[in-house]
Amino acid sequence: MRGRKLMWIVWPAFLAACILELFTFALLDPQDLHWAGAPLALSRQGIYTAAFFSFWAICMVSSALTALLCMPAQDVNESDSA
Repeated sequence: MRGRKLMWIVWPAFLAACILELFTFALLDPQDLHWAGAPLALSRQGIYTAAFFSFWAICMVSSALTALLCMPAQDVNESDSA
C-alpha cells in the first residue's frame, strides 16, 4: 500500500513537471539564461535536465502536501503513535 501512495505523489508530479518543462522552454531559450549576470555554464541539455528535476521536486512537494491534507486526522494521529 505504501508504494501505491508513493505513486499517487510521484506520477502526477512527473506529468506536471513535463508540462512545466514544455511550456517553460517553448518560451525561453536555455542559452539566454543568466545567473548573477553571467551565462549558465551548462549545455542546453544540462539546463533542460536541471530544470526538469527541479520542477519534478517542486511538484512532488505539492502533491505530498495535498496527500497529507487529504488524510483523515485519525490516520495522521495513528502514524505518529507507531
